[in-house]
Amino acid sequence: MTIHIKGGTVVTAERTERADVLVDGEIIAAIGLDLDIPAAAEEIDAGGCLIMPGGIDPHTHMELPFMGTVASEDFFTGTTAAMCGGTTMIIDFVIPEPQQDVMEAYNDWRGWAEKAAGDYSFHVAITWWDDSVKAAMETLTREHGVNSFKHFMAYKGAIMADDEILVNSFAKARELGAICTVHAENGDLVYHLQQELLAKGMTGPEAHPLSRPPEVEGEAADRAIRIAQVLDVPIYIVHTSSKDALKAITRARLEGQRVFGEALAGHLLIDDSVYRNPDWDFAAAHVMSPPFRPKEHQEALWRGLQSGMLQTTASDHCCFCAPQKRMGHNDFTRIPNGTGGVEDRMSLMWHHGVGKGRLTANEFVAVTSTNAAKIFNIYPKKGAVAVGSDADLVIWDPERERTISKDTHHQNVDFNIFEGMTVKGVNRVTLSRGRVVYDDGDVRSEKGTGQYVPRPTFPPYYAALQKVRQRAAPQAVERA
Repeated sequence: MTIHIKGGTVVTAERTERADVLVDGEIIAAIGLDLDIPAAAEEIDAGGCLIMPGGIDPHTHMELPFMGTVASEDFFTGTTAAMCGGTTMIIDFVIPEPQQDVMEAYNDWRGWAEKAAGDYSFHVAITWWDDSVKAAMETLTREHGVNSFKHFMAYKGAIMADDEILVNSFAKARELGAICTVHAENGDLVYHLQQELLAKGMTGPEAHPLSRPPEVEGEAADRAIRIAQVLDVPIYIVHTSSKDALKAITRARLEGQRVFGEALAGHLLIDDSVYRNPDWDFAAAHVMSPPFRPKEHQEALWRGLQSGMLQTTASDHCCFCAPQKRMGHNDFTRIPNGTGGVEDRMSLMWHHGVGKGRLTANEFVAVTSTNAAKIFNIYPKKGAVAVGSDADLVIWDPERERTISKDTHHQNVDFNIFEGMTVKGVNRVTLSRGRVVYDDGDVRSEKGTGQYVPRPTFPPYYAALQKVRQRAAPQAVERA
């Protein structure tokens, strides 16, 4: 199918220009004015709107088995909701159980994702270590297009990676040309604080942020970054929620280390007062890790995005309904951790970023799409409005408003942490690989039409680094 998007303004991370876009099949065929349009082309009027790359959410958890239950959102409903909001690709997580064969877990997730309506890829978590895990990392990078490995420094007694696992996995990732992603919270400290709070009789959601203070995140972020520094491997800190973790990222980047930071829309907009709400279900619905922070951390995170110390935004979409959250009614440590947001991230970032003067429109595109595509090595196939790129596009109305609500969202969850928030700046049309999958309220997603996106590793950089070391080593010996 050929589609002519006319009358709009193309906005990318690098430029803004009045131009039409011609889509031929799954790719962008031409951009400009006075294009040669085939007579049979379908026409979409983008007058008054912006034509931007579809969002890339680099952090989601669809149908995740976690804490004794399974996330309510599956890959079909989740990618559908994402596309309604303007996100055309997600990067989800394969999370093996301790001692589970990594390739078995990867194949499980690939099977679950076959129902996806939008494009997807996977980070793979390293939750334990032996030679089989080491071999799986090699297989995943060379045969399955996985170039990122996740490490949970939290969740002691379950999927937590200790320093030995970090060192082994980081070293192997360096060899393979992969990037290491990290959930930065000191799991031993969290566990200790949880037990102290329970012993004091604090069993409700209000204890959750007290068990995971900002210092716990800052320490873990700094430790992981230092390990990555010694091993010369790039590192990506997921869901940076505190100025403590941001400080660790900033220090390392200013020293020239290859460190990337991700912020969640929720952490940018919601503060820790939600946990003190007298309605237990309301407070529990906000339980996620790291938790929402006091207000001063939110402004610090915005400054991190503005300064380029944080490069991406995500949702950490991991939904649990009220009956699931109530599994921890008498013990906050048993409340399944997770909140939604894959559908709302784009509008929230536009309204509170561009609309409030914190971000330019080009910076918005960078932090919602292009930077993730570059960091995870799928640019310009994704994250771009360029000839030859996948036709993953949104037609964005910067003047339209909508009010976020669980009653109208497409997410498969009975709560919305942004409930009642009115945002100005709304997706009007979404194209996924050249197909119109959402048109002004008309949802056209189809189960199984999403495609797996392989992500190549970065061996040239590491090969060059090794050559520099080899040249430097003899000189160092001679000087000694």
